[in-house]
Amino acid sequence: MANVFIDNNPTPERLAELGVSKWPTWTKEVSVFPFEFNARETAYILEGECTLTPTDGSAAINFKAGDLLVFPAGLEVTWEVKKTLKKHYKHG
Repeated sequence: MANVFIDNNPTPERLAELGVSKWPTWTKEVSVFPFEFNARETAYILEGECTLTPTDGSAAINFKAGDLLVFPAGLEVTWEVKKTLKKHYKHG
C-alpha cells in the first residue's frame, strides 16, 4: 500500500523549519514514466500538477503546486506530469 504523506497547505514557518528553500530543485516536462523511490523523499511542489499511480494497485495520488509530500523508499509508481513540474526535494 502506498503510504504517501501529503500536506496540502504547509505554513511558511513549517517550510522554513524544514529548510525547503535550500533543497535542490528538479523540473520535468509534461510526460508519463515509471519510477521507483530508492530513498525516502520529501518534496515541496513549486509549480505543476501530477498524478502518481502506485504499481501495487493503491489509489492514485494527485498533487499540485503548494503541496508538501513525503514518499517512502521502495514506492514504485507511474508519474503522469499534467502541467510542467518544478519541485524542491530532499532524500533521506
